[in-house]
Order: sequence, then C-alpha cells, then structure tokens
Amino acid sequence: MSADVINKAFLATEEEFLSLVKNQWLHKPQIASVGACCLVGVVCSGVLYIANAGDSRAVLGRLERAIKEIKAIQLSYEHNASIESVREELHSLHPDDPHIVVLKNKVWRVKGLIQISRSIGDAYLKRAEYNREPLLAKFRLPEPFNKPILKAEPTILVQKLYPEDQFLIFASDGLWEHLSNQEAVDFVHSCPRNGVARKLLKAALREAAKKREMRYSDLKKIDRGVRRHFHDDITVIVLFLDSNLVSRSSFRGPLISIKGGYGVSGNGNT
Repeated sequence: MSADVINKAFLATEEEFLSLVKNQWLHKPQIASVGACCLVGVVCSGVLYIANAGDSRAVLGRLERAIKEIKAIQLSYEHNASIESVREELHSLHPDDPHIVVLKNKVWRVKGLIQISRSIGDAYLKRAEYNREPLLAKFRLPEPFNKPILKAEPTILVQKLYPEDQFLIFASDGLWEHLSNQEAVDFVHSCPRNGVARKLLKAALREAAKKREMRYSDLKKIDRGVRRHFHDDITVIVLFLDSNLVSRSSFRGPLISIKGGYGVSGNGNT
C-alpha cells in the first residue's frame, strides 16, 4: 500500500469510465457530462491514507486526553473554485486562458460551468472530442481546448494513526455546508455508534431547514429534484477506529482493521 498505488487506482477508474463514455457516446451522449467526486480512506499497518478528488471531506476525531475533549482534524481539502488556492492552481495550469475560472452569479466556476476542479468523469471537460453535439448546449464550450480542464489525480495525505484517534467522518460537501468540522465530531462523539451517520445527516438537514426558516418535517416533504434548491445532496460514512486492530493490520494480519455498528452509513441524496 502506498500513495502511488492509490493514485494509480484513481487514474485506472478514470480511464475505465472514459472508455465507457467513448463506447456509449453515439447512443447516450449525455454520459459525457456525468462525473463524481471521489474520497478514499485506507488503513494499513497502522497508517492512514486519505485521497480526495473533488469537494468531499474527511475529518478525524481525536481524543485530547489531557482536557478530555474530542478535537476535529481535517484530513483533506476541497478542490472547489470558491477556494483561492484552487483558482491559483487552475490559472497556473492554464496560463493562456483568462476565463479558466469565472465568477457567475456570485459563485466561482471552472469555465463558468462547474465548481470542482478535480473529478472522476466529466469527460466533456477533459477530452475535446466530447465538446460538441449531440452533447447539450449548456455543457458545450464556445472554444476548443487542447488539454484537460479538470484533473482526476487526487491529493493524498499519509499519516500514522495513534490510540487517541477515535473515528473518521467521510462526507460530501452537503454535510459541511451546514455543520463545522468540530460540530460534526462533537455530535458523533456524543452519540451511540449504531446509526450515528444517519443521525449526523439528519442534524445537517435540520440546520438546512432552520436556515430556510422552515420545519424539518416540511423539508422532508419536498419532492426529489426540488429539494436540491434547499440543500445539496449529503452522503455520510462514519468509521470507528480500534487501536488494537489498526496497529496489527497488514496484508498478512487481520482482514478487518475498522469496527463500526449497524447502520453507520447514511445517504441523504435528493
């Protein structure tokens, strides 16, 4: 296990999906506009690997024994054009394109179309042959491009795990729009393990309802599709770390290095 292995896995996934786009282009051209963020966590031999492409986020809950409090540690950063460093990276990669990022309706977007700068898929912004009909006009750029606008390579963090490291929260940006890292970590730490991801998702939806000055029960009644105007999709996974298993985990050791309860994953996609 290494950062290089994970990077190769991301690129292999990307190539497989782009091959799918090529094979279905004539029959399902809109597949060229389909993409996904990807957030990966691997625990091996007491080492944690976090790889991210897109705007999901991984946060670690670490117990500060001296003060008996749980501390939130962000392990990834988002590839979102709203972040100045991401815009700077795009400008450095595309120095001849003054419109590589555009402020549109008070939101920074890559080429005025998409907020993320890295993803799996989104072939229409990676291969020029898909920047044409029959792709829908709203996805087509007015000028051709000669190199990929988005990247699939993840940013990767590698660090040792310690006995104080209690759990990991993996979540899409929909959760982090409504809860801070510390709020999410405090919530998980204070709840029973079983079903905690679903409860965390519900806490975010309650915050979304509050911001709209409406009741949570009324928010839940809104139809799919329309709900997207009230909150982004939310996917959450919570992994509880067992320091004894983590320290022994390797390719020759136990197959399980992470323990969790029933229902620790939750999905609130609209």
